[in-house]
Amino acid sequence: MDNTKKNILIVDDDVDILEQIKMYVTSYGFNPITLSSQKEAEKFLETNKPDLAIFDLMMEKDDSGFILSYKLKKKYPDVPVIIATAVTSEAGMVFGIDEKGERDWIKADLYLEKNLRADQLEREIKKLLKL
Repeated sequence: MDNTKKNILIVDDDVDILEQIKMYVTSYGFNPITLSSQKEAEKFLETNKPDLAIFDLMMEKDDSGFILSYKLKKKYPDVPVIIATAVTSEAGMVFGIDEKGERDWIKADLYLEKNLRADQLEREIKKLLKL
């Protein structure tokens, strides 16, 4: 991994979304690391610590992003996690991490709906990395 830049792990099974977020992250001056499944991400996290992670919610399983967040936070509690999903617009399910009860089981620092604006994502990443 490139140690001169912050490493941002991006995990999404939608290639178009993965490439879009990768392009954004690169334009912000960060080093994107892209993976397309929960399984790949779990293997990566066994030996690598990103500076921040962005997980899709629904991949192999409906809760893949939650599982990845839990596993990452258990091993690296200081790494910020963003869950980015389209589940509300696609399935009508509404949830977040604003309530204490939600934060207790959703181990993420930020929950964002997909179709993010580039400036919004950059602002949130920099806020979480305290830059």
